[in-house]
Amino acid sequence: MRTIDFNSDMGEIRALVDDGTQEALMASLTSVNVACGGHAGDEFMMRTTIEQAMKGNVAVGAHPGYPDRENFGRIELNLPPEAIADSVYGQLCALEKVAAQSGVSIKHVKPHGALYNQAALDTKVAAAIASGIARWRPDVVLMGLAGSDMLRVFRDAGFAVAAEAFVDRRYEADGTLRSRKFPDATIHDPADAAQQALRIVEQDSVIAWDGTEVRVLAETLCVHGDTPGAPKIAAAVAEVLRRAGVRLSPLRAE
Repeated sequence: MRTIDFNSDMGEIRALVDDGTQEALMASLTSVNVACGGHAGDEFMMRTTIEQAMKGNVAVGAHPGYPDRENFGRIELNLPPEAIADSVYGQLCALEKVAAQSGVSIKHVKPHGALYNQAALDTKVAAAIASGIARWRPDVVLMGLAGSDMLRVFRDAGFAVAAEAFVDRRYEADGTLRSRKFPDATIHDPADAAQQALRIVEQDSVIAWDGTEVRVLAETLCVHGDTPGAPKIAAAVAEVLRRAGVRLSPLRAE
């Protein structure tokens, strides 16, 4: 039986924290990545998201991004490596403080937005992220884009890694994510997202926006918490995977 993690980025938008959307989404997940106050989030949202995850028996991870709340961390800042490492370290410490108050241990780290996308293409950015995390804790799993060099950099830094693929995003032919500036970058239909997830798990590939088949070997799947209709998308994905005999389970640092 194939086993895979199913994650989502959370604690980023106050309305989704308050209105039940996050909790509805968590019903289909095995892991959540909590914004740490860089691109989004604050102490209240961190604590509430962690408490919701505890109720849902969902593993908690950190989701640090560029400290650019105005642009939601989705614009490249081109910071020097030392500044990236310091920012990542500070955000992780902030989340750990809140998590400790709830008696929760952070299991994994996944960079956000532009920081994630740059790290997938630039090994210096990936190394800076790893440096900031290593200063904090060496025993967490680092998520990164499946097929990218960031996974090799994280592994070389001594971390357990998890290759990630996305059920609600279109891909380019080179295996990178299609830019959000294009209207077809996001998959909104739950059935389409479920079929992409099933293809990733069963065939280790996705079909890029231009029809190209792209090889994708993934250990965790992601649906973005701020994608409209995310709970329905996640529910459809979880149902299709379980029906296909796939076991959904959190990541383990091995």
